[in-house]
Amino acid sequence: MSKSPLLRRFEDEIQSLERELKTELPKEIQRARELGDLRENAEYQAAKERQTYLQVRIAMLRKRMAEVAMVNLDRIPRDRTGFGSRVHLRETGGEEIIYQLVMPEDADAAKGLISTSSPIGKALLNKQVGDEVKVQTPKGLREFEIVRLLTVHDGA
Repeated sequence: MSKSPLLRRFEDEIQSLERELKTELPKEIQRARELGDLRENAEYQAAKERQTYLQVRIAMLRKRMAEVAMVNLDRIPRDRTGFGSRVHLRETGGEEIIYQLVMPEDADAAKGLISTSSPIGKALLNKQVGDEVKVQTPKGLREFEIVRLLTVHDGA
């Protein structure tokens, strides 16, 4: 089974961060040490702060990878909206909109990628073609009808 684009992106970022942590940063720390007194050495302090940041970021990415890997596709409905679904909506007034339900870190409303934890994303979960959805957004009440649905099982 091939890895999801999200898992590949996480792996690529982890590799880049680990390269910096294990190769580049030790050289910076060594150069800063050679400058003398570490208590008043801004370069040394900055390098140590960067080291801590990289360690925390890598740990967070590994945790997210484990969470994503545990998503059981069999539990995502085949006939209702869920994670990964591409939902074709007709908003009251006739305009058709297409959204894909994604994880928060992949959300990009301008590209039609909305988080399953956003107000619209939450309102769309577990809906079927023909369902009407009303959702309160920061810009006011929006009303949609689901006109077409492709789930992850359909290759959304």
